[in-house]
Amino acid sequence: MSTSTRRPTRQQSAVIERLGEAEEFVSAQDLHARLRESGAKVGLATVYRTLTGLAAAGEIDMIRTDEGEAVYRRCSTGHHHHLVCRDCGRTVEIEGPAVERWADAVAAEHGYRDVSHTLEIFGTCRSCAS
Repeated sequence: MSTSTRRPTRQQSAVIERLGEAEEFVSAQDLHARLRESGAKVGLATVYRTLTGLAAAGEIDMIRTDEGEAVYRRCSTGHHHHLVCRDCGRTVEIEGPAVERWADAVAAEHGYRDVSHTLEIFGTCRSCAS
């Protein structure tokens, strides 16, 4: 489901709007709970379908936690990476020119072309560490 090819339903719009308010990556269940708390009548299945479709279309980012759970975040456009706090989930978008050069060099060394990559760095943010 790409929002650029079809107009989103009222429920899908609510999911997109609530996700845009989150500064951290959130699971479908957490997002669903936030929607319910705000009075939105959106089913969990709709939340899952909307997030899956948006991630497949490249409109939101999805990463997997250490436990394997998919979590989502509406990020800026363009290629970037994430620095994610293991404790609170705070997320910072980062650029990594050294990573880009390394990925290109490794791909070329092995004869690969048209490569892509993702990079998430997990740690503990300053607030959680104090």
